[in-house]
This record gives sequence, C-alpha cells and structure tokens, in this order.
Amino acid sequence: MTEIDESRAPLLEHLIELRRRLIFSILALGAGFLICLYFARPIFAFLVQPLLRAGQGKLIYTDVFEAFFAQMKVAFFAGLMLSFPIIANQLWRFVAPGLYAKEKRALLPFLVLTPVLFLGGAAMAYFVAMPLALHFLLGFQGNIGGVHQEALPAVGNYLSFVTKFLFGFGVAFLLPVLLMLLERAGLVTRRQLVKGRRYAIVGVFAVACVLAPPDIVSMVVMALPLVALYEFALIAIWFTERKRAREAELAADPR
Repeated sequence: MTEIDESRAPLLEHLIELRRRLIFSILALGAGFLICLYFARPIFAFLVQPLLRAGQGKLIYTDVFEAFFAQMKVAFFAGLMLSFPIIANQLWRFVAPGLYAKEKRALLPFLVLTPVLFLGGAAMAYFVAMPLALHFLLGFQGNIGGVHQEALPAVGNYLSFVTKFLFGFGVAFLLPVLLMLLERAGLVTRRQLVKGRRYAIVGVFAVACVLAPPDIVSMVVMALPLVALYEFALIAIWFTERKRAREAELAADPR
C-alpha cells in the first residue's frame, strides 16, 4: 500500500506543476487580450492596409454585433501573438526538468527558431501573399453584361480572411522545425527525405490547399516557399548530421 502511495506522489506533483503552468499561460493570454483590446482599432487599421493598397476603401457590416465581435477577435488574435513567448516559456519550464542536459541543448534551438519562423511566415503573408491575393480576387469587379459587379467585403469576412492567411503561413513556415525534430527523434533520415522529395512536393501543395484561402494565387504563393523551406531543412539536417558524426568520432577516440 505504501508503494502505491509513493508512486502517486510524483504524478500528483506533475499535475500540480501542469496546473500552475496552465494558470500562468491563461493569465498571460488574458493580459495580452486586455492590452490588445484597448488597441483593437489601431491593430485592425494595420490589418486592413493590404486591402487599402489593393484599391478597396470600404468595409461593411450587416449584423449589428459584427463590428464589435470583429474587434474582440482582433484583440484575441493579437493577444495570442503577444503572449506566445510567455506560453512557450511555460511549456519549456514544464518539459525541461524531465530532459537530460544533452536533450535540452538539442531542443532549445528549435524553441528559439519556432517564433522566428512563425513571424517570418506571417510577415510574408502580410507583405506578399495577401496583396497578391487581394489584387487577384478584387479584379473580378466591373461591368458584366451591363451589370456593375462591386466587391463589398464585410468586416467579419475580411478578418477571417486575414487570420487564415497569417496563421496558415505562420504554421506552414514551421515545416523545417518539424522535419528536423523528426530526424532528431530518429523517425526519419535525411536519405529518406531526399528520396521522398517528389512526394513531399505533392504534400506541400496539398497542405497549401488546406491552409491557404481557396484561390489559386494564395495556394501557389504558400506552396513555393514551403518547397524552399523543405530544401532548407535538408541542408540544416546535413549540417547537424556532420556535427553529430564529429562528436561521435571524438567520443570514440578521446585523443
């Protein structure tokens, strides 16, 4: 009976630690949400700039609560981005005690690289992909058979479009981190990734079809950088393989 009680103690301690980290993460998200709620209009003004540059100077809302809920969504979206470093830090603090020093050194670069790649993907979406997609999609306006066709995007619809772009590109740009983690865990090898390049390219376009908005321009703009990131991951894995090989040689021959 005492052995059972002792085995429960570590589990209880882990659950208490998990609860503490979750509380810190939720508090960070809540604080970020409140801060961004105060600046919701300037943040949304920043998000509509690609639409403005595409020549569309009007957003409408047909539901009385649509503009209000749009600002709440903007605040949550921005608050999540703002609090992400704290949430990632809490996750690391929960996982790190169970890792060996060598595993910590191996995982820490991936933890640092994740927000950099995510922000890089979001930046590409904002400055490159969204303007191209909006120019293409708004190009259907004009006179069709004597009827004037005009785009009147709604606030909620445009916000959904923006968040899908930013999160889609941000998550997609984490592909090198995922591949390097899989290789580090021994689930795949660089040779397998090189041999499966053709299938990976097909998979990249399939992922772009899911993550990008449903137009051909957005899909191509997302897929091409993903192919480049796949090649970047192969190069990075090649360097890490060489480094591990040198470390293994030094360990085998300490002279």
